[in-house]
Amino acid sequence: MDVSLVHNERTKLTAAWLNTQATALVAAGTFAPAVTVVYGLSKPGIGAIYIGILMCACFAAGLGLHLTARATLGSLRE
Repeated sequence: MDVSLVHNERTKLTAAWLNTQATALVAAGTFAPAVTVVYGLSKPGIGAIYIGILMCACFAAGLGLHLTARATLGSLRE
């Protein structure tokens, strides 16, 4: 078996995992609180400014994970 094929598949699997984590983080940390506040589904236990900061932090962390996944794909071999 070609070693570069194994390396490439492991690299793609790692990148996919990182991107999935990024998606989950953005969904749970950004979209869920936004929907909760907009539709009034529950009363937040903290102030709106803290929710906004949390949403921005989760979005930034998710973006960072996505960019890390893209960078990981840069190590694919021919």
